[in-house]
This record gives sequence, structure tokens and C-alpha cells, in this order.
Amino acid sequence: MAFDGVLLFGLARELENTLLGGRVIKIQQPEKDEIHIQIRNKGNNHRLVLSASPSHPRIHLTMEKKTNPPSAPMFCMVLRKHLSGGKLVTVRQPNNERILELDFEIIDEIGDLAEKTLVIEIMGRHSNIILTGQDGMILDAIKHVDQRISRVRQVLPNRQYVYPPSQGKVNPLTAAAEDVAHILQPMETGIDPAGILSNSFTGVSKATAEEICHRAQTPKKQKEIAASFVSFFQQVQSNKFQPVILRDDKGKPRDIFPMIYSIYHPDLLDSFSTFSEALDSFFILRDKVERIQQRTSHLNRIVKTNLERCYKKLALQEEELEKAKNAEEYRLFGELITSNIYQIPSGADKVVLPNYYETDYPMITIPLDPSMTPAQNAQNYFKKYSKAVTVTNKQSQFMKENLEEVNYLESILQNLSMCTDESDVSEIREELIQQGYIRERSERTKAKSRQKTSKPHHFISSDGLDIMVGKNNIQNDKLTLKAASPNDLWLHTKSIQGSHVIIKTGDKPVPETTLLEAANLAAWYSKGRFSSNVPVDYCPRKNVRKPGGAKPGMVVYDRYKTIYVTPSESMVRSLKKLM
Repeated sequence: MAFDGVLLFGLARELENTLLGGRVIKIQQPEKDEIHIQIRNKGNNHRLVLSASPSHPRIHLTMEKKTNPPSAPMFCMVLRKHLSGGKLVTVRQPNNERILELDFEIIDEIGDLAEKTLVIEIMGRHSNIILTGQDGMILDAIKHVDQRISRVRQVLPNRQYVYPPSQGKVNPLTAAAEDVAHILQPMETGIDPAGILSNSFTGVSKATAEEICHRAQTPKKQKEIAASFVSFFQQVQSNKFQPVILRDDKGKPRDIFPMIYSIYHPDLLDSFSTFSEALDSFFILRDKVERIQQRTSHLNRIVKTNLERCYKKLALQEEELEKAKNAEEYRLFGELITSNIYQIPSGADKVVLPNYYETDYPMITIPLDPSMTPAQNAQNYFKKYSKAVTVTNKQSQFMKENLEEVNYLESILQNLSMCTDESDVSEIREELIQQGYIRERSERTKAKSRQKTSKPHHFISSDGLDIMVGKNNIQNDKLTLKAASPNDLWLHTKSIQGSHVIIKTGDKPVPETTLLEAANLAAWYSKGRFSSNVPVDYCPRKNVRKPGGAKPGMVVYDRYKTIYVTPSESMVRSLKKLM
């Protein structure tokens, strides 16, 4: 994530405007590397989160409340001792680094006015939160760094606080165009200019450097890139920010930027009014996605294990059918031997007989077991025929059932890939329990699980019609077979695992725009999400029925039409969503 100096510059101005002059009313430490500070300013309470997490270091205002441990950790106690009741007087970002310093005025033990500084260093696994006194001495840190961890810089109580090594980088806010052009000289030898910028200037991430290069009209020339660099940081110093979150093609939050970066497609960028709103949403969403991934990973393994079992069974069934494909030949041999039984000598190992079942009676060679009589050979072929027919019938039925299970399990995988909430995962887990893929749990766990229910996606079409999209197989059944009216329109991708989609028609004709939007939703919430020209079948709900004994989500339908669409995320995002 590019929580770089540019983003921190904008965030610092935002925190100044919101918090400066406010007083600390509460300090908590819900995680071993995370601090929450409540600051009251201008009649409002604000919750400031500071995290030194190796994977998610950050500082911003948050709406999220976390459960605190029964007893406060030592660092939290130190902060309470030194900062409680203190007034925030300064927010600083030294040299455009990924460091913020918060200065607090407090009344010390003897009643004198003193200043304490809370420093957060946002530097990946080296991130830290450090409290220093007025003389710059470290009072404590959320992570102690001694000589065993770093010989260059120790972070321990009663040590002078010093900044992390700058690595010779230049402050981009003070750089002139000619300075930037000079630094970019190595690009003439083929070195990536974005890499040069991010390695030469403090707080400039690779993404920000790439955006600067992209904004240059001729991004292969030093002067143009240098001019773009200076223009970009003039925009930064003028506080022209528009915080955005970058999502990947599956909707997962991938990065956060201080403004719209034109190197990314606009459909992948979500804008926010403040940095804190963007950061809060980013980390809550990412945390949510990671929790869902953790919960679905176990279910994915169970489903894939069962799929592998089904595939192995299919291979064996196909092998058995291959062996039994000569059934008709065995019957023919038996009948021809019976018809010519008195012409066949005993002890023969084969016989050539005319095939009466074909025109011109072609001669056919029939292998015989010389240890058997002709009658016994005939009976042997009839037994083989009977066995082959039985095998064919049984294996064909087994294959049909096996293929239905494969289709069902693949639909479960598709539903798991679409989960956006923990309740979605819980419902799929319950479905797998009901179908016997997961062992029944305790009554307490089942009761807890039953409390977590989700509803279908609910969209409003451009024409104002309700469009419902199921999230899992059981929900698909309820949506199609119980919630939908007979004349509502039902949609589903043809021969592709996906969600049931219902257009609530109100017994009126469906406009073409709504039909296209619903078909796009059916394709988007299917295994064909990233394909083109996805076929979507549609028909009135009354033409859809569920065969007896069919698994959840499995239906048959007739008198339908097919429409072809290419799934469009922009169309999905353009529709109003109610849940």
C-alpha cells in the first residue's frame, strides 16, 4: 500500500483542521501495536487510531470501535500518564517523510506547562509509535528496538530520539525542476524514471512516481518529467487533494491515493471527501476481505476435496462404460451361435457365421472357448451381454448423479468467490452441513450461526424496477421458488454456475434497458464474470421448476429466450443498490 509522504502530507493538514486545539479525553490500546486516542475539539469527540502493524501501519480518524483488554498494556499506561488532558498544538511531517509528530501541551506533576510529542513512523515492518519528552528523550515506545534488532538506531526509554536514516533522499517539496532533471539523468541509460524518482525523493511511492511520469506529455524526456514532478508537488502544497481507493477487478481494496491517479481506470477508483474516511474504509474493507478469505479458505478446501473425489469417480465410471460398450456385440454373437448351434463343432476356438441382421449376410468371425460346448459359448455371450447392459445402466446413472454433484460443488465454489460478508459465508457453511459435506456442530454454534442471515442483493434498474440477485444456492431457491411471483422474470447464465436473478415485473412488460441490466447482473454474479458474450437465459418465473430430489439451487426451465452480454462492472456500479 502506498501510504507515502504525499498522502501523509494531505492527512496532516486534515488532522490539523479537525483536531488542533482539542484535548485528550481517553487513551486505549485494543491491539498490541495499535493505539486509540479520543480527542474532544469544538464540541465533538474524534477517535484517532495509530497503528504500528507490520502489514497495516497507519494514522487516521476512525469510526471503528474495538474491544479493549481487561487491563491496559504498559505503553497505554505511559500514554495515559503523560498525555491525558493534554491539548494538541502541532501536527508536523518532517521532510515529507512517512512520519507524523503530534505535539501536546500538558500540565506536568508539579503544575508546570510541558510539551510531549507522540511520533508515528509508518515504515512497514519497522513502523513504530514513540512518545518523547520536551528534550527529545524517549519516554517509551510501542516497540522497543535494541542493538540485537538494529545497530544503527535504538528506540528505548531514556535514549535521544533520532529520525530513521534518510538514505540521502531529497525533500520533493523543495526540489526545483532543474534538480529533478539532474536526478533523472540515469534514465538515459534505460533505467526506469519512476524507480529513480521513488528512490531519490522522500515519501514518493512507486505508484506516485508512475503517476508523475504518466502525466508528462512525453514521459521519456527528463525535462517533461521534471516539469510534471514540480507541477504535481505544487498541487500537493496547494492542498488540491481528492482521496481515492483503488480496487482490484474482484472489488478488493488494493491501494489508496491522495488524488485521482490517471494511470488507473476510473471505474476502479472510489472517491472520498476526507483522507480519514478513505483510510477507515480501506482498512475496514481490507480487514473484512481478509477475514472472509480466512473463513472461506477452509470451505474451499472441503469443496475442492469433494470435487477431486467426484472427478476420480468419473474417470472410473468412464472406464467401466468403455469396457461395457461391446454389449450389443455380445448379444449378436450369442444369437448367431444359437441359430447355428448344430453346425459348430465342439472344441473349436472360433467360428465364421453369416450375420443375418445385416443385408447381404456378411460373414463374421466369433471367438469361442474350446473348453465349452457351442451352447455354453452362447450362454457365456448372453451373460456378458446382460452384465454389460447392467453396468451401462448403472454407470450411466452414477455418472449422471456424479455430474450433478460436480455442477453443485462448482456452484458452491462460485458462491464462495462472491462472498462479501461473513453472514454469506455462514449460510454456505450451513448449506454444506445440510448436504452432509461438513459434520454437524454443537447446538450453541448452530444457534449462533442461525443468527447470521443475509439477504439477496437488491438493485434498482434505470427504469425503477427491483432486481434481486441470490448470493448462494439456498438463497437462490428461496428467491426463485418462494419470493418471486409467477410473472416475474427469471434470469440465469446458460450452462454456467451463477446466481438466480429476478426482475420484479408487477405483471407489466419489462423494458429492454432493465432486461440488459439484469442480464449483466446475472453474468457479473457468475463464473463468466470475466468472459465476453456470456449467454443468459430468461423466462417468466412460472416456467422454472425444481425436480424432486435436486440439490439446492438446481432448477429446470423451458420456453425461454437467450440474450448475450459482456459483464460490465461500470454498469453494475451505476445501478442503485439497496442491500
